[in-house]
Amino acid sequence: MIASPLSLHLLRTVAASPTQVFDAWTTADQLKRWTCPDPNAEVSVNIDLRASGYYSIRMDAEGGPFTAQGTYRVVDRPRRIVYTWAWKEEAHPMQEETLVTVELVEAADGTEIRLAHEGFPTPGDRDGHEQGWKICLDRLAEWVTPR
Repeated sequence: MIASPLSLHLLRTVAASPTQVFDAWTTADQLKRWTCPDPNAEVSVNIDLRASGYYSIRMDAEGGPFTAQGTYRVVDRPRRIVYTWAWKEEAHPMQEETLVTVELVEAADGTEIRLAHEGFPTPGDRDGHEQGWKICLDRLAEWVTPR
């Protein structure tokens, strides 16, 4: 995948260490708590965390179920995760495989998350995923922030 206008790039700083954020992104029990934009959805996650390992995230939400799945390309704890992203259901409007890159950079007030999601077939697909990622990053920030 190459960067194109049909990519999205988000920055978010959270009050947690890179290790905490990495674990929240790569541990099934933690990932299911923030990875769906719908807080009322039933979420199940399977992870084989290694390069070439498979993952799936099933979200039983309104209009669903929806299952995102793919393969890890890079797993560099606690700095970087790269994985493919595709929707399993044929009824989902976006069938093309895309690429997600997450970089975690230590910052004075926690961790800066640099998220790139590349290879969208249409601007509408990109915009819909951007909206979803923003909600998920808000939920992630709440999850990893000390109470």
